[in-house]
Amino acid sequence: MRNLIAANWKMHKTRAEARDLARALADALAAAPASPSAEVVLFPPFTAFEAVREGLGEAKIDFGGQDVYPAESGAFTGEISPGMLLDAGCSWVLTGHSERRHILGESSVLVGEKTAFALKQGLCVILCVGESLAEREAGRLEDVLQAQLADGLANVPAEAVSRLAVAYEPVWAIGTGKVASAEDIAAAHAFVRSRLNALPGTEAGQSVRILYGGSVKPENAAGILALDNVDGLLVGGASLQAETFLRIIRAGQTA
Repeated sequence: MRNLIAANWKMHKTRAEARDLARALADALAAAPASPSAEVVLFPPFTAFEAVREGLGEAKIDFGGQDVYPAESGAFTGEISPGMLLDAGCSWVLTGHSERRHILGESSVLVGEKTAFALKQGLCVILCVGESLAEREAGRLEDVLQAQLADGLANVPAEAVSRLAVAYEPVWAIGTGKVASAEDIAAAHAFVRSRLNALPGTEAGQSVRILYGGSVKPENAAGILALDNVDGLLVGGASLQAETFLRIIRAGQTA
């Protein structure tokens, strides 16, 4: 199973900046490919899709949307459908990112609707789950993950599980510089794996890659990837500069 290294650019990068960053990544990976190769996915803002496509050229790097709405079309102002993402060249989408849950108030039920619908429409999905600091300190880590996974995976078709990944991102570690300890990450990922093993199909749960997200940097990437049940990284701020993100990609290629 290849490591999945994903870059969430959030609300950053103009079209020109996105094109330049995508081109820098593509050129660097073409000049010095590593083996085994990690799978790399970029999540730029919607406005930069075409610029990213231009910058990537023929590079084997995919890109996707940071969010999606669970409908083919309709009166949903400001939203974007799976078909629109596919038409723009996307192959992936994020669902349930903590900033959408905690800042924009998305419920786990809505996240599950997005996840199932996007998979049914042909996209690959990274479903994000994770606890707040208050929830962790209250000893509710497993309860929170259980609830988020139960809603997030509801109605996911068995035939689409191969296109699903799950990202564990403790809310208190996102953009704060704080990183969960190795023990914290290993325990959370082991719990997520146990829940995934309950999916339909005898080996479905083992085929789903589990990513860690939360203040990932070049200095800690390899150590995190070496942990059991860590199959990739969801990178925020460190993905906004080609040099730092390339170092994380290289960690994923050699882990």
